[in-house]
Amino acid sequence: MATTPIAQIIDGRTLAGQVRGDLEREVADLRDAGFAVRLDAVIVGDNQAGRVYAGNQAAMCAAIGIDYHLHELPGESSEADITGLLDDLNADEAVTAIMLHLPLPEGMDTARIQARIDAGKDIEGVNPANIGGVIYGRRTLVPCTALAVMRLIESTGIKLAGAEVVCVGASTIVGRPVAVLLMEAEATVMSTNIHTADLAAHTKRADVVIAAAGVPGLVTGDMVKPGAVVIDVGINRIADEQTGQSKTVGDVDFDSVSTVAAHLSPVPGGVGPMTVAMLLRNTVAAADGR
Repeated sequence: MATTPIAQIIDGRTLAGQVRGDLEREVADLRDAGFAVRLDAVIVGDNQAGRVYAGNQAAMCAAIGIDYHLHELPGESSEADITGLLDDLNADEAVTAIMLHLPLPEGMDTARIQARIDAGKDIEGVNPANIGGVIYGRRTLVPCTALAVMRLIESTGIKLAGAEVVCVGASTIVGRPVAVLLMEAEATVMSTNIHTADLAAHTKRADVVIAAAGVPGLVTGDMVKPGAVVIDVGINRIADEQTGQSKTVGDVDFDSVSTVAAHLSPVPGGVGPMTVAMLLRNTVAAADGR
């Protein structure tokens, strides 16, 4: 007998649409006040995925009134070429937001190059100054995926103060900043990593589970507390056993967890759309000086 899912699906696309609607009004207000919002993106080499993303980015910016400029550098560019361009964009008062598409060519120090982006224009929150701002509870110009996760959790109405939360994965762009933002919300936070013994012992106690380890289907229904909020950050490409075609799945086993959790974000359609919305939110905030 099939088990009926009980989880309410957290619709990231709908929530992201609401954010974009608010941003469109903010951009119009800034323009009326004489301030243009402009995002300059940099892409290096033969990055086809990056170009697809850049095209989508340009369309989304146009939809809400943000000026978008893409700067393309050849694959043989040096670190000095890239940082030189970033320095020029930093100095250009017309440029209010900057992002650098990854990956960069092999052998480059990505963190060092990202740190060159002016903290006030760094809409991905990759400059160390902005990452550090998370410690002080700042919610603008910090890593977009971390902000997206917080928005999805908050959309469920759960009271975070005193709630037990487990962050599965401790990356610098998701796991760690999310853990700190949750601490600022006065949750009791457990951060796990590849060395954590008996992961299930921790997740079974959690009111909120955030799966961001990059392991397909890592979190299963028997690892989740009934009624928990589960946020799936994973984006993994695997082969479909029936069709042989590749498909995108998360770090959560959707079928089993949906029969236990009260709220569950899907992949795709959960964190992804909200992350893009948070990138746009940071873009507007940078222009507004927040």
